Amino acid sequence: MDQADIDILLVGDSASMVIHGHDTTLPITLEEMLVHCRSVSRGAKKAFLVGDIPFGSYESDDEHLLKAAIRILKEGGMHAVKLEGGGNLRVSSVRKLNQAGIAVMGHIGLTPQSVSLFGGFRPQGNNARAAVRLVEQAIELQDAGCFSIVLECLPDCVSAAITSSVNIPTIGIGAGSSTNGQILVYHDLLGFLQHPHHAKVTPKFCKQYAQVGKVINDAMLHFKNDVATGVFPGALFSPYILKLHEREIFVELLKKSGYYEAASSVEAFQSS
Repeated sequence: MDQADIDILLVGDSASMVIHGHDTTLPITLEEMLVHCRSVSRGAKKAFLVGDIPFGSYESDDEHLLKAAIRILKEGGMHAVKLEGGGNLRVSSVRKLNQAGIAVMGHIGLTPQSVSLFGGFRPQGNNARAAVRLVEQAIELQDAGCFSIVLECLPDCVSAAITSSVNIPTIGIGAGSSTNGQILVYHDLLGFLQHPHHAKVTPKFCKQYAQVGKVINDAMLHFKNDVATGVFPGALFSPYILKLHEREIFVELLKKSGYYEAASSVEAFQSS
């Protein structure tokens, strides 16, 4: 990612789906998120790093929220955290985190942690009143202290209205071209997910820039065939040898120890 000069890397709870094989983002734990955050922070030295606070890590009270966010920064090596949703509770959460010196990215529209309320992964802002409420939520999150807001699965005109109403960057995912930036899930844009299990969660808005999953599957089939037919490893990929003199001693030691079958296999190898 550093080599591609990507500005921001979001370690998202979408890892629940694209890495851990779940149907939603809800099952992933804080401990699992920290593993992913640490891995990214070790490799990415240029980008600004944001870590998702996973579902269940902060809803109960401010103490849990602060502990989770602090761990994502201290243990995960992130520079900021992301919170999903708008409304009074999220506004209060953003303020609490800012007071603790923690930068917060907001996220409105389709918020996958609330998928149960939405009845599935459904686009949002699809009526006038809902669209106005999203504009209001964005302004509230900005005023609470968010440095940026992710807009997910919104009509382009709604994203345009939000972007023009706030003074912080908006980052779109399935929200048209009227945002200040764009983000996609790494596995989606590279075409990693080939298994039928993932077909139902591959987003309509994602442009696939590669078909890595097909390349991997083809390579695995090729590997299996090479092993089955004896092509691999062969002499080329069997680089470690025991010199002839040492092999002869090896055979004698095996025989003295009573391992006659093993000794015969070494002798057969020598004569081949």
